[in-house]
Parts: sequence; structure tokens; C-alpha cells
Amino acid sequence: MYSAIPCIKPFNFFILPHYTIFLLLTLIILPLGLKSQSYTMPGESTPHEGTWLQWPHQYEYGIFYRNSLDPSWIEMTRALISSENVHIIAYDSNQQTRITNLLTAANISLDNIDFYLFPTNDVWIRDNGPIFVKDNNDELVIGDWGFNGWGGKYNSDLCDLIPASIASVLNMPMLDLNAVMTIEGGAYELDGNGVLLACKSSTLSQSPANSVRNPGMTVADAEPILSQYLGVTKFIWLDGYTGTDDITDAHIDGFAKFANENTLVTMNEDDLTYWGLSQTDIDILHNASDINNIPYQKVFVPLTQNNVVTTYNENLGYKGSYCNYYIANTVILVPNYNDPNDAVANAIIQSQHPDRTVIGIDMRNLFANGGMVHCVTQQQPLACNPFNPIVSGPENVCVSEPITYSVTPGINGSTYLWVINNGTIINGCGLLDTQCTILWNTAETGNIQVEITSP
Repeated sequence: MYSAIPCIKPFNFFILPHYTIFLLLTLIILPLGLKSQSYTMPGESTPHEGTWLQWPHQYEYGIFYRNSLDPSWIEMTRALISSENVHIIAYDSNQQTRITNLLTAANISLDNIDFYLFPTNDVWIRDNGPIFVKDNNDELVIGDWGFNGWGGKYNSDLCDLIPASIASVLNMPMLDLNAVMTIEGGAYELDGNGVLLACKSSTLSQSPANSVRNPGMTVADAEPILSQYLGVTKFIWLDGYTGTDDITDAHIDGFAKFANENTLVTMNEDDLTYWGLSQTDIDILHNASDINNIPYQKVFVPLTQNNVVTTYNENLGYKGSYCNYYIANTVILVPNYNDPNDAVANAIIQSQHPDRTVIGIDMRNLFANGGMVHCVTQQQPLACNPFNPIVSGPENVCVSEPITYSVTPGINGSTYLWVINNGTIINGCGLLDTQCTILWNTAETGNIQVEITSP
């Protein structure tokens, strides 16, 4: 209950419930080593406030690289704005203008899109971006883990700063874990119920030199860290592999994905062998079980039928994976390759997410550079679950004139039930309206209530 007084009459301004986003330039760094404090990373399928994207630019790898990737980012944005907010990181104001022009030319509304100007090395926000976790009080905190360009293979100085930059503009508390552990977001999968699946090769490998993230760190060293800062209570480790063309050293999200806490989407034995896994790893993966040691339901998706060929007609000489998909609020973004198995994989994945719509995103050109959809998306969970917006508007009403109240933020797919007592609706206030304009009867007690149903 939130109270306000119009003139001298009691006026009840009732809000169900409240949620807001702060955009202040303050960085709140939380102290580490508090063993009483632990953090949990919400599952990808839990409600999102939005999705973060780092848009391609020319400053590191040139114009051709940028232009070849733009279409995939345009289509990801198109798909996501129907589901949630889209937060785009642009290298600078010139790039923001360029991106805005691209989206406008593609007839994509900018209503649910905002921009943040941070220089980056590249596009891989899953690996270098903020990891949103919740503390013991269910408040959102950004985890800023170390990022060293997949063991030093590529430049990472700009991308390593992105989590702190986002924490600053969101005025969100941040855990500075850079000196604690280096780990990419694509290196692990979480089932949303305490289980982590990962390869040692992309997390703890000690050789070759350009695959080392954490010198000297062992499984025994890593597990307490991941337990405290991600909420992990059970670990499933694969050995993985290094020394191949895979710059990630076997990121788990290339070949395995938790559809939910009971279901693991992966590949059959032959395809996993093709992907480079040992028989031992395949056996561990196919026999993986949940927190209660109940085997996951295994759902196999195929590789592409053919080797992937880019839009600029380069035959990559290898097949593509569909496991690297992204779960948004109302849609599933699945990497597609202009291949006969696109439809097969899309249908299998759709069957595992009946409450969302699968949208295939052409990832051929990105795949040529080592990644797919999940690699370049990063979810920001809702601060509260269920969705808790606020209603903003005057607390004191002393004149007989229309007053407008707004739900902030509005989320696509939500409905709003406005209930007004002792006031006349002038405009808005419908099920799909995030604004309600009222002419109050200031001689009587009045109240406004809004109940929100989130997608």
C-alpha cells in the first residue's frame, strides 16, 4: 500500500507490485570473502527484463566482418523485441547511428530498444558480459568474472570492462571476481536447480599456453568458487579438448543445452564424436543426472546435414550445431544454416518449449568465426519474480485536471488491469495500456490499482 494525500483528503495510491530500473553512474562493488553470502544464477528460462547484445563493428576486424554479421543481429533484434527489452552495446555514437539506421530500414520498432556506448573488441557477450545473479535477499547483482580472450587467443582488454560498465549505468551492485576466477559464460550450462555442466578444457586447462584461463587452478579450487557465486550444488565435469580449431576449447553450449531442470538437449554418439568429444565424455553426458541423481531426459538434435556454407559462398568444411540456442521470454532463437536439418532441429527444439515460439536465425557467417546464437546473447533476469513494475504519477492531487499515471517498465505481452475509484478515466487504462489518465474527484477519497500479468 502506498499512500498519498490530494489536498487534505486521504488518497490511497495502491500499486501491485513495484519494480524499477535505475540508470545512475555509480559503481557499487561488493566485498568478497563473505562466506555467509552466496549467490544464485537464475535459469535462462526464468523471466527476463531484457537481452543484451554487443553489435558488430569494424574497429577490430574490419568492414567486411562487420557487414557480414549485421544481418544476424538485425534478425535477433527483430525476434527479441516481441519478447522483452533489447539492450544494444554500440562501440560509439557513430555506430549507434549506423545501427539505428539499419533497424529502421528493416522496419524494426525502436520502442523496446536502448543503446549503451561502450567500446568492445568483439561480439561475444555471453563470454565477456555481465552474469546476473541473485543474492540471499533475492536482489540482482552483477558478477564480473575475469575474461582473457579464451586463454589469450584474441584481444580482450575492452570486452573485459563490459560487466563493470553495465553495473555502473544500471547502478547495480557488482561482484569483482576478476582476481578470483576467469571463466566465460558459454563454458558452463546450469539446469536452474543447482547443477553445472562444463568442460575442464575451457575452464581449468593448463596447456597449451593459449588455452589457460586459471593457472594452477584445480577442480577442487574451482568448485567452491562456482558454488558460492553461481549457486551450484552438483558438478558434472567433462574433459573436453584443446588444440583444435575451436577457440573456446570445447564450450559446453556448443553441444549441450538444458531445456529445463529435467531435460538436456544434446547430440547422439556419432555427432558428439564428430564434434570432438571422447567416448568417456559422451558416456558422462548421456548418463548425466539432476540434483536428485535422476537421469535427465535426453533429447538429441542433429548436426547440419551438410557442411556450412556462408552467405559469401565460403564452404567452412564442417557441420553446424543447433544446441547453441537462446531461451527468451516468448521466443527461442535457434541457429540456422540454410540446411535441410534446420527444419528438423527447429521442430525438435519447439517440442521442448511449447510455451515459446522457435525462430531460426541465420548464423552461417558468425559460425565461420566460431560461434552461434547463444554465444552472442546475454539475459538480464527480472529483478523480481514474478514481474514487479511500479506506477509513477503525482502523489498529491489538488486540482480538477487530468493526471496521467504510467507503468514502468512496460513489458511486451503483459496485460494491465486498471481499477479506479472516485475518478473518471480520460484516456488509456486498457488491458494493453501502460498509461492511464484520470480526472480525480478531489472532494472524495480515491485510489488507483493496477494488476499486471506478465508473459
